[in-house]
Formats: sequence, C-alpha cells, structure tokens
Amino acid sequence: MVTFIGEHTSKIDDKGRVVFPAPLKNALPAGSDMRFVIKKSIYSDCLDMYTFEEWEAQSGKVKDSLDFFNSDHVEFWRQYMRDRDVVEPDARLGRISISRNLLDAIGIDKEVVFFGVDFKIEIWAKEKFEASKLSNKDFIAIARSLSRK
Repeated sequence: MVTFIGEHTSKIDDKGRVVFPAPLKNALPAGSDMRFVIKKSIYSDCLDMYTFEEWEAQSGKVKDSLDFFNSDHVEFWRQYMRDRDVVEPDARLGRISISRNLLDAIGIDKEVVFFGVDFKIEIWAKEKFEASKLSNKDFIAIARSLSRK
C-alpha cells in the first residue's frame, strides 16, 4: 500500500495539464502501475486521486455494501461511477491531464494543491484548500468527540 504525504502547489495550463509532484510520484514503488483514478469528492470541494489499485479496493468496498435490487443503491452507484478520469503522468514531463468537467466541478482555475492524505491524494483549487483548514478550536472539538467512541 502506498502512503502519500505532503502539500504541493502547481500551476495548471489551459489544456488542464499539471505537473504531478515528484515527491508524490516517488512514493510509488519502482515499476508500479502509474495509472490513477480521479473523481469529485463526495463531501469536499476537491478531487480525489487514487492509485488504480487503491481505486479498485475502495470502489469494491462501496459496491459490496450495496444491494443492487434497491433502486436507491443503484442510483447511488451510477452517480458514484460518473465523471472519473483515468490518468497517467507522461514520461517526459510528468504531467497529468485532468478533464475540464472535473476542474470546473471544483473551481480550479490556475493554481492547484496536491494534498497527500495517506491512501489518496486530494486535488484542490489553492484558495479553497487554504479556506478549508479547520480552526484549532474546531479541530480539538472533533478530536474530543472522536475520543468518546
């Protein structure tokens, strides 16, 4: 399993291409599958980027939890599978291309933040990433609520 750590800022060009940060790329074992799946996050105004292997594991867990004879589950699955990109950094410059519909879904214009969140990478519009930070007070309140479980 790959662990992604750190925040990395990059600029996006007019064609939706952005250089995939070397520290995140270097987290992958040599010779590993360089394909990633990118999709809109369900709860945050960012994109989730998974290694192809992690995507298969995560989507498999979701699929296994659903009852496909339940129409709500079918609708959820259909929506969950929409608007995904499979990307692979190009060998020469290490760029990835993100579709315009995904970039527009989270309001990315020029600067992006790749944020390593352990098993996945979040891709944010820079200003939205900065605005998403919890206050120390809110973070402590959540930590306390989790410690009660």
